[in-house]
Amino acid sequence: MPSELEGQVALVTGGGRGIGHGIARELAAAGMKVAVSARTREQVEKTAGEISGLALTVDVSDRDAVAGMVSETERELGHVDLLVANAGIAAWEKDAWTMEANEWWRVLEINLLGVYLCCRAVIPGMLDRGRGRIVNVASGAAYLPGSTSTAYAASKSAVHRFSEVLANQLAGRIPVFSISPGLVRTEMTEGAFSDDAPWTPPELAPRLVRALASGRLDKLTGRYLHAEHDADLDGLERRADEIVADDLNAIRLRR
Repeated sequence: MPSELEGQVALVTGGGRGIGHGIARELAAAGMKVAVSARTREQVEKTAGEISGLALTVDVSDRDAVAGMVSETERELGHVDLLVANAGIAAWEKDAWTMEANEWWRVLEINLLGVYLCCRAVIPGMLDRGRGRIVNVASGAAYLPGSTSTAYAASKSAVHRFSEVLANQLAGRIPVFSISPGLVRTEMTEGAFSDDAPWTPPELAPRLVRALASGRLDKLTGRYLHAEHDADLDGLERRADEIVADDLNAIRLRR
């Protein structure tokens, strides 16, 4: 039976390795035509080759490069139905005040400005066509205690808040989600956490993104979804009205 996603176009940033690589493969398996971007040409070409996708070498903090990425995707594959803004970096600083300021800011440029620029580039076309979805990849570092990187935690907190407010601005038109993939073993996390850390199975984030792409969870636009904690996708769909009514799956100051 054909997938409901058959023939739709997905653009996945940061798809050369790790979580983005898994998401690109999952969406391609669902029948989507997938454009994959990353800064490292060899990695992104390898991913694209595995899924017969489009490889794009892009720095998502560069406004012109992002605009060109979207234009090339639409020229080669068609209009973007799904944006997965996944590109991100981390700087595991020991003391924020001893870190080079431009290195600290670079994390914000990739993780936050990059998400904004990618959303900004696809939204006008989605609005014109009356369809599209956006998934921004945040992190548990946005709200969990014990984060060790000020730059990374600040950027991912901002990604979630940006996504929630953007979802409000686009209410009834384009669903926007922010997700946490959980703690997944990737090159970025290698050596930063112990072997007995609460590692998340790598297949859960791609599975969540596929469900979001399908439209079955559109009621949860603006909500924060965790690949592992919200892994029961059928249950999540059944509880969607309750989640919205009770303002769950949201990062809030509770008094």
